[in-house]
Amino acid sequence: MSQQQKPNSDDKKLVSLGRVLQTLREEDNVDVLIETSLNYLQAEFDYSLIWIGFYDRLDHRILGKGGIAPGGDISFLKQRIFLGPGDLLEQVVIQLRPIGVPDLRQETRAGEWRKAAANFDIKGTLIFPIRYRDRCFGVVMLGSSIWGISPRSEEKARLSMLLGGFGASLNQIESDWNRSRTKRPDEPMFRMLGRLQENGTVLQKLEMVVAEVHQFVSPTRTSVYWFERERRYFWRRMSNRATGGGFSEGSAKASGITVQESGGFYDALVADRMVSIGEAQSSLKADVTSRLLQRLGVRSLLASPICLGDELLGFLAVEGNEPRIWKEEEKSFVRGTSQLIALFSPIERMEATIEQTKEDQFLTAQIATAVTTQEDWLHILKVCAERLTARLRVERCLVLVFNSDEKQFEVCYQSQPVNRRPLGVTPKGGEGERGSRGGSEGNFFLPVLSEVDWQLLERSAEAVGVEDLSTDLKFVVWRDGFLEGGVRSLLACNTSLKRPLTGLLIVTGENPRSWTAAQREIFSLVSQQVGLVLNQWRLLEQNDVQQRGYDSLQLALSSMQVAQSLSEMEGGALRSMLLMLEAPVAALVTWSGGSEDGRVVTEGATNSQFALDSDFVVRVRSDELIQEALATDGFFVKDVTTLSSLSRSWISGSGIKKVLVMALRTSVDYAPTGVAVVVAGSSGVWRSSVLPMFGLLVSQLAWFRRYMMLTVSLGDDRQKLQCLNWYKHRLIEDLYVKGSGVDKGSANALLSMPYARSSISDLLAKGLWNMGGDLLIQGDASPGKGDSSFSAARDSIRLTSLLLRSLDRIDDRIKQKGIWTQIHDAGGENALIGNFGIDVDILKVELVLYEVLMAACDRVKSGGRIDIWYRRLGRGNKSGIGRGLEEEYPMPDAQDPTGDSFIELSVTDDGVIDSQLIAELQELVPSDDLAPSTLAKPPGLHLRICQSILRRMGGDLNFYHIDDGRVLSRLLIPLS
Repeated sequence: MSQQQKPNSDDKKLVSLGRVLQTLREEDNVDVLIETSLNYLQAEFDYSLIWIGFYDRLDHRILGKGGIAPGGDISFLKQRIFLGPGDLLEQVVIQLRPIGVPDLRQETRAGEWRKAAANFDIKGTLIFPIRYRDRCFGVVMLGSSIWGISPRSEEKARLSMLLGGFGASLNQIESDWNRSRTKRPDEPMFRMLGRLQENGTVLQKLEMVVAEVHQFVSPTRTSVYWFERERRYFWRRMSNRATGGGFSEGSAKASGITVQESGGFYDALVADRMVSIGEAQSSLKADVTSRLLQRLGVRSLLASPICLGDELLGFLAVEGNEPRIWKEEEKSFVRGTSQLIALFSPIERMEATIEQTKEDQFLTAQIATAVTTQEDWLHILKVCAERLTARLRVERCLVLVFNSDEKQFEVCYQSQPVNRRPLGVTPKGGEGERGSRGGSEGNFFLPVLSEVDWQLLERSAEAVGVEDLSTDLKFVVWRDGFLEGGVRSLLACNTSLKRPLTGLLIVTGENPRSWTAAQREIFSLVSQQVGLVLNQWRLLEQNDVQQRGYDSLQLALSSMQVAQSLSEMEGGALRSMLLMLEAPVAALVTWSGGSEDGRVVTEGATNSQFALDSDFVVRVRSDELIQEALATDGFFVKDVTTLSSLSRSWISGSGIKKVLVMALRTSVDYAPTGVAVVVAGSSGVWRSSVLPMFGLLVSQLAWFRRYMMLTVSLGDDRQKLQCLNWYKHRLIEDLYVKGSGVDKGSANALLSMPYARSSISDLLAKGLWNMGGDLLIQGDASPGKGDSSFSAARDSIRLTSLLLRSLDRIDDRIKQKGIWTQIHDAGGENALIGNFGIDVDILKVELVLYEVLMAACDRVKSGGRIDIWYRRLGRGNKSGIGRGLEEEYPMPDAQDPTGDSFIELSVTDDGVIDSQLIAELQELVPSDDLAPSTLAKPPGLHLRICQSILRRMGGDLNFYHIDDGRVLSRLLIPLS
């Protein structure tokens, strides 16, 4: 305890305290502060122990800074004392309040000081904190050999002022020290901005920036890594550490890291996020951090992306060989510097960009020129693909068109290296595949995209890129096929941006790569030009399809109009269906009214994959496909898997997927008599634009077919009625001659015939409304009822008798005109008896010969000549004058006798015959029932009837001009 002072000592104490406080305020040396404080305490207070210790917050300990001790041994006063829970010193440090101890030797909480107090014989002790506000910088211990000391108020005041000034000085020194240690990024940043304004290359600027960063952060190495998009590779472009010291430019691109190796590191850079990896901390996942540090060969890393807009140029990296905690000012400086690099890096690319812009303008100009001048759209796409693949350095270029009929993307053009297969799948079809777009060898298709990808392409204002197809989620439906074809990256763009997706332009690369904004821009521009080509091509294709449909329809209508038969009409219509629908096979199932069996008529490929059984008899009432067609108004498409087994019996081709079916319907008043069936090719679809034309064609075929059937039926009926009328007229005429008794010789001949025993009333009563059979009067005069002569006459007859009776019929005409007639045997005796064929009616033959002779008499002038030649043809019987006539005037090819024997009757006369009549009888001119004709009235009408009658019997009748001016009438009568 201090002793009693003289009255003037208070002023001296205040003066001494003021000098010490001034020294503490002005001094910035900690040792001087400690020494000044110890000297003042030793001089102004009477304590045997004075100890000053500084508090270490990190290690929670007190570092002894010296003092005075009994005996002069101060080594203990400079030791480090660790604070434990409940210690006196910890209590002072934490509570920041002084503590008094009556006897330090007995205090259990004194720790190491308890033993020291026993050595120093220290009892009463005061412990004061050295504090500034709420922060403790240390402690001051004052000890005495007296037990339980207690300072006066004046002493406490001076100690408080001394230790308060001491703490304030220590706080100021620490603040100044921290401030001096704190890095200020603004100064080097402004320095770099000033130096960047100087002229220099980009490499020189990078060298200066790397030096500033390295000086500020002080890492092991500072580097600038550049990003190569095509190979997706970061290569070290500039580093401050080289073999020989100084800076080095990374000319070798092997010194770097790939995107595949970096993992999440690349994703962070693309997202413009800084990556910090230090001691026990990282902004990346553990596995990515370990792989990245191992690849770069460092233990700490601070990387900031160099981004220009949304394009990643590279990153600025400060690398340490030891773990390190990166400070915020270091991160801010590196971040700002990387952005500064991004500002001046375009200078280097400016000239290249300008040159590339010129090339892009030239590219678009070339494509635009090709679009406006070339007529071949395939050549235009080839030009676009060549220019685009060279510009973007890619391997493939594809142009896709969405096929609404197929519901798939059709590859209408693609280019690929010579050793690569085309992308897409082609339908497996057999015979019947009709060409493909663009003249390629086959149609290739890609599956329809998912709704997400579809909307992405349709709504995007630019091209959509995929850097690595194996990891990207876009275009998943194409992934397997593209990866199999060697595609790893692609760029796709709608050919009509922000409009419905109808076409796509795609370029692909065989390695993962990123796509620059310039590449996306030029690709989008070219895709729009390609869109113009596709739109023009689509219009032309639609026009071609419609024109082909119209041409097919017109061809079908024309062929049906000129068809001479149902088979010809049906064949022409089916061929037009094949052409119109580009189908492999078309067929008609037809039947007559009331029939239950339908016949199958087919046209098209004979490949078994698309076969329809033309020999199959279709049961109309039991075939479900036919019944469905009859119940449907219009056409419908049927999947063959839904057909019944009966329908599959004649639709038997294994390659048939679908059939297009429509009934041959004319009017609700008339029942259909047929069904049209068209087989789809391997694609299984038809173009929707031509289906209405198909319906019109089938409808017209139904009407034409009905009209032809009616025309043929009515024509046959008319011909039969004409023949019947002629036949009845001649019979009645003979009966009239017999009854009138004009010519007794003729009458006697007629009386010998069976029909002579019937009267006209009997003939009319029996009807005779057809020309079939013998047309003999039934009843008593029928064969087999007591008239054996008739049977003999039916089977065989002397030609001379037949000829004589025929001449007898025209005897009046011969005598009136004084015509000379003669019968010539050109074949010998074997021609006199003939066993006629089973279909030969002797009476009709006699009437036909009579008609021929009557026509000859009408042609011959008075005093003219008629010669009749007869002979037997076939089986080597060719000789004499008849043979010469046959060789000189042969029968038309359609009527040449083949194999069997015939009786030939050749009538020659020196009359004049109309050449038009001969031509029409020989069918050398087209038949037109509405045009004027020599066959519309006698004698042409009667001669045509006779010709028809003989041909029904298996014979023939024809007329010729002979070189000497005579007319030859040639009859062929078949023998049995």
